[in-house]
Amino acid sequence: MAPSQTPAWLLELPGTAISADNLEILLDTASFKSRLLEGIRTAKTRIYLAALYLQNDEAGREVLNALYEAKQANPELDVHVLVDFHRSRRGLIGKGPQVGNDQFYRDTAARYTHQIEIHGVPVKNREWMGVLHLKGFVIDDTVYYSGASINNVYLHQQEKYRYDRYHLIHSQPLADSMVNYIRDNLIASSAVISLLSPPLPTLKQIKSSVRQLRLRLARARYQVDGQQSDGAMIYPLSGLGRTENLLNKTIERLLSEARERVFICTPYFNLPRSLMAAISKLIKRGVKVDLVVGDKTANDFYIPPGQPFSPVGALPYLYEQNLRRFAKRHRRAIEAGLLNLRLWLDEGNSYHLKGMQIDDDYYLLTGNNLNPRAWALDLENGLLIQDPKGELTDAFTHEREAILTHTKRLNSYDALESLDHYPDPVKKLLKRLRRVRADLLLKRIL
Repeated sequence: MAPSQTPAWLLELPGTAISADNLEILLDTASFKSRLLEGIRTAKTRIYLAALYLQNDEAGREVLNALYEAKQANPELDVHVLVDFHRSRRGLIGKGPQVGNDQFYRDTAARYTHQIEIHGVPVKNREWMGVLHLKGFVIDDTVYYSGASINNVYLHQQEKYRYDRYHLIHSQPLADSMVNYIRDNLIASSAVISLLSPPLPTLKQIKSSVRQLRLRLARARYQVDGQQSDGAMIYPLSGLGRTENLLNKTIERLLSEARERVFICTPYFNLPRSLMAAISKLIKRGVKVDLVVGDKTANDFYIPPGQPFSPVGALPYLYEQNLRRFAKRHRRAIEAGLLNLRLWLDEGNSYHLKGMQIDDDYYLLTGNNLNPRAWALDLENGLLIQDPKGELTDAFTHEREAILTHTKRLNSYDALESLDHYPDPVKKLLKRLRRVRADLLLKRIL
């Protein structure tokens, strides 16, 4: 049953009406890639892509070339790509020495006459202190919203895929709002660097500008000149830091107001304390909680046995230990069916889903990993959908069923491996980290 009235805190948020006809939910990675490329190819006025990174691999090259080809065909097309500044200057973690993606961007630009803009956004002075984790691609008046970045595995270019959520929202007010946020708060900042114009400044040279950008982003809000409705509404949210983080506060409010059921997806089980406490309160109130996480082997940092070990390969095991302790603490709720922990696993593919559903009233689409890093360090955003009349229930029920296809319920905490059963390199590293309490620090920044 839908709530009788819209809560006061939601009335204060800028939003716009959305109909079922204007929301598409794609259920697989390959479809998202094909629709993205189709959108780029047919774009008429603007393309704004914000992602953690655009990788120099087959999928990354295909997308970047498509952007340039669209610009050559229509020189008036307004094209901007925003990636994290620090991430653009290094390769993949655990893959050895690599040239950063920024050189790839410059090499590609040199082949074309009409140029697009590629911006590096330094949210903080160091990558470990915080990154651009903003999500959402705007093509004309459609928002392509997903937690995916741009590379082979996120776009299912080859055999493996990284499963995410994929939503297409056809709404000029929402698209305008997201573009204006990017232009006013990011592109306009002197800290945001063109990655196509070497030499790139040093971190020391932009330190003051980065600080000003951080302060601005902590207060930044989406502004929406949209249509109000007593039906479904969509609200764009952003957040950076702990104190004024509207996205964090909204997530906490949503959980506090749940009445019957909560459905949560997160790829890395490392919830902030406030969310751990909120879930415990939900269980005590008799609210059913479904929590979908990836099996440790479906984590993008997982290193299969027999391959050379890197310290980053211990992370999936660290997350599994978090989940095991959580399941043990709530074992009675698991036995009673109030808490359903579901592990996602599909033949060596990886899991990257984020977001929440509160009863059949609210749907949160977000790139937020629901972990301490997202809660305090990274620039995050999300789209909150309120559906008081149940206009979108069928679409999101269908998506939820698709998400659960490759999951199994965890019936007991001891179904998860204990530390003593891990491979020796993992076991030694985690025990060493625990002795010096470094595991607590890692949980805050990874």
